[in-house]
Amino acid sequence: MAEDFVTVEWTATGTVRLIDQTRLPTEEVYLECRSVGEVAEAIQTMRVRGAPAIGVTAAMGLALGAQTIPAGTPAEFQAGLEALASELIRTRPTAVNLAWAVRRLLEVARKSRDLPIGEIRAALVAEARAMREEDIRINRAMGQHGQGLIPDPGRVLTHCNAGGLATAGYGTAVGVIRAAAEAGKRIAVWVDETRPLLQGARLTAWELQRARIPATLITDNMAAHFMRRGQVDVVVVGADRIALNGDVANKIGTYGVAVLAKAHGIPFYVAAPISTLDLALTDGSEIPIEERASTEVTQLGGRRLAPEGIRVANPAFDVTPASYVDAIITERGIARAPYEVCLPRLAGEV
Repeated sequence: MAEDFVTVEWTATGTVRLIDQTRLPTEEVYLECRSVGEVAEAIQTMRVRGAPAIGVTAAMGLALGAQTIPAGTPAEFQAGLEALASELIRTRPTAVNLAWAVRRLLEVARKSRDLPIGEIRAALVAEARAMREEDIRINRAMGQHGQGLIPDPGRVLTHCNAGGLATAGYGTAVGVIRAAAEAGKRIAVWVDETRPLLQGARLTAWELQRARIPATLITDNMAAHFMRRGQVDVVVVGADRIALNGDVANKIGTYGVAVLAKAHGIPFYVAAPISTLDLALTDGSEIPIEERASTEVTQLGGRRLAPEGIRVANPAFDVTPASYVDAIITERGIARAPYEVCLPRLAGEV
């Protein structure tokens, strides 16, 4: 099942083209980023979002910026590249894929430092484009591993958006759902709206409709009701960073869903690529949590919802303890507790 939209791509004219996710679902608009600054702005303002998607986008942004760095000496070129890399890494602090992707491109530049600058620039573009194709393959592999965990018939609840829009294509959590549907399983999906930016209502619902997978949109505070009524069989979500012990950072509200799933005896699965693992972190307390603008909570579509001057807390992510996670689905297989043993093995670090 191929996408009928493009999340992010490198164009023939040397720009970074991406779908503007802030305009969905009412408008399908594509942006052409011609500078690293425009790419950084697109990530910061969540025109592109989702951990794997912003990783690929940042890699393409760095390759784009490399084209404008004055040739100079190899050391000067590398210094310019690292400055652009820092600019991109600062845009979103929680998702580890972004920094991972940027550092991967920096490593390509270091290994190519003896080549002419023009060849280094070309190598960076080639690597960024390869990362996009690699991400799609990874997501499809993840889907195949994960779909075996989905019952038939299966009523799946998902939170936020972990589909093709959050990746280079196909999706992580939604990829598992899609793979189950493609295997002939009778799938129905509960879609959490995901306040405050409504990624579930705007994006996941849009994707599932286009994929012709039956979906029902609910507000975030309805999940417990449907779980209690026995209408949810399994929960599948994505992730932005996973610590060594299996603690998972994902969109705000995920922890609450995990607690509800545990209380009702419902399996709670996380789908994420190996690049989302941050095995240098002992547990989730070390994961930085991005705090976003108060207007995301006090306004909706430019309309004020709350009184002027009210204090607002707006963490973009929360951390679900590993004890609430029944399995972590990766492109290399499925990890189960003890995660501090299983995750390094899947990552190839033991």
